[in-house]
Amino acid sequence: MLLNAILAQARNTALIMGLVACIGLLMQKKSSSDVISGTFKTVIGFMVFNIGSGAMAGVINNFTQLFNAAFSINGVTTQVELATALALDTYGTEVALIFILGFVMNLVIARFTRFKAIFLTGQHFLYFACVIALVFIAHGTPNPFTILFGSLLLGFCGAALPTLCQRFMNELTGSDTLAMGHFNCLGYALSGYVGMLFEKKNNDDKKASDSSTIHMPKVFELFRDFVFSVALFMVILFYIAVIACVINGQMDLVLKKAGNNLWFVYPFLEGLQFAAGMSVLIYGVRMFIAEITAAFVAISEKYIPNSKPAVDCPAVFPFAPTAVLIGFVGSFVGGLVAMALMVLFKSDTIMIPAAGICFFSGGTCGVFGNIHGGWKGALLGSFIVGMALTGLPLILYPAFSALGIAGASFPNVDYNIFGAILNSILSIFS
Repeated sequence: MLLNAILAQARNTALIMGLVACIGLLMQKKSSSDVISGTFKTVIGFMVFNIGSGAMAGVINNFTQLFNAAFSINGVTTQVELATALALDTYGTEVALIFILGFVMNLVIARFTRFKAIFLTGQHFLYFACVIALVFIAHGTPNPFTILFGSLLLGFCGAALPTLCQRFMNELTGSDTLAMGHFNCLGYALSGYVGMLFEKKNNDDKKASDSSTIHMPKVFELFRDFVFSVALFMVILFYIAVIACVINGQMDLVLKKAGNNLWFVYPFLEGLQFAAGMSVLIYGVRMFIAEITAAFVAISEKYIPNSKPAVDCPAVFPFAPTAVLIGFVGSFVGGLVAMALMVLFKSDTIMIPAAGICFFSGGTCGVFGNIHGGWKGALLGSFIVGMALTGLPLILYPAFSALGIAGASFPNVDYNIFGAILNSILSIFS
């Protein structure tokens, strides 16, 4: 019985993360108070993450039932945070080990190859670790094989994929000291090259077409607040689902879900509840990721010459703020078009674009497309990538849903392209 209890704790992801943070802090020769504080923060951060994910999961479960009943389709949100929470709940040990060893592999590859990016956006490392782990698990590979090759692939992607964006990052920042640390690098590079299709040779033409000359309506500036954009989007989605249920004779389901709340107030409260859950989840992620990332930063600075920090996508937003908003609009419209195509072609699963991913990934696509193509490059580049963010998750969703990871998906382009390639390779052998 004692052995079973120990083995159960060995699968406790919060404790695994805490142990890794403790080791990292000891390697940095931190004081005992810093080691204890950092370890506790990591474990508590992961527990906070679980609280947020639980709140989000309940809301999404209600929305899915209402939406599917209203439209007689299988609707799935492209909400990476929720998909990650579901994966960690079931396969936390595999994901955590791939995540941690993936960081180590990133450092090793950066040390001995020409790929010098040190991927510092820890939450996206975690999301990609989930995708890789789930693909391996779906094919029934042994755990040691899954963890070893999964972490190697994750480490390689962390070091190499930012290279695809480096040309545009250098043009944007005016130096070769910063890399893109967001696993949508294929999408950002594509948006940059799409922008080149609209490049103007004349300097006056360039100035006229730059996104900074476009005056976006003030209302779009509200979407710079991530929590607000998520809340508003989920409120709108809930009202669409509830009103459609009422029209289609599903009032009993609406009243059952609303409980003690007025049915026409219920969608508003659920949308805000989802945003609140996401706020808690993101706070928890940042809390436990910060302690782990700090250890790897210290190691890379000391032992890996010429390495580049790969940072999160909002780092490029100040270079073209208007392009961010254009990219958000273009990406969201692209996602809606992709969803409409799924409905038109009667797909078994309908992916629903999420406001958060459209803002961050779409906005970054806008910045990259604007470098050479002005507002036209920003709009078209983000539109194409927006379609990909909503459409590509269809490739891996059947395998993930068979593992119990259903109702949410992993939208970013890199996850799905490399995940699909891995899935195809494993299918040959399995």
